[in-house]
Amino acid sequence: MKHVLLDFDGPVCSVFAGLPAPEVARRLRLGLLADGEQTPAGGETETDPLALLRLIADARPDLAAAADSALTSLETEAVLIGRPNPGCESVLRACASSGRSVSVVSNNSGAAIAAYLTDQELNSYVAGVFGRAPGDPSSMKPNPRLLLEAMDAAGSKPEECIFIGDAARDVEAGDAAGVATIGYANKPGKDSKLAAAGAVVIVDSMQLIADAMS
Repeated sequence: MKHVLLDFDGPVCSVFAGLPAPEVARRLRLGLLADGEQTPAGGETETDPLALLRLIADARPDLAAAADSALTSLETEAVLIGRPNPGCESVLRACASSGRSVSVVSNNSGAAIAAYLTDQELNSYVAGVFGRAPGDPSSMKPNPRLLLEAMDAAGSKPEECIFIGDAARDVEAGDAAGVATIGYANKPGKDSKLAAAGAVVIVDSMQLIADAMS
């Protein structure tokens, strides 16, 4: 395995640890109202900002780009006060020392991910960042599009890669892209969901992955 595909929220850091996801969703709704728009049906109580972005784009494609831009700003604010995963840097260092390239593949904004990597001085460990396509939430996992783009950019084949993700949608995206997925169960109950989705290995610590790579 020469190319590691790494999910962001969870494996790298807890994006909304400092600025909670429900608050981000609330601010996204307030932005719509300030622009004279209505929250789409089902969005009034949605606490997941990425799910809310999907709802907005599905109901009002003409608002997708503006909503995505607003969410990107909120995500960038959030990641700078998010909680780093202490095992992530160990994984990145292990990849570097063993000659493996790393691409971050995430439903979060690429701009927010880049801001985090810069702030944490981790840029040198990451060959590429593949966040959701701006204004196009259909690009988000479980769609394999971002994984395929990352592999194409690195010139790697699915059998040369491993994906590390913490949600069933990550495993589903990996499966659709032909890539085996290590499930990172960072919360109680995730292990069974990741196993049911088809993760090849399940760990509860990123340090375990780093140790295995070293």
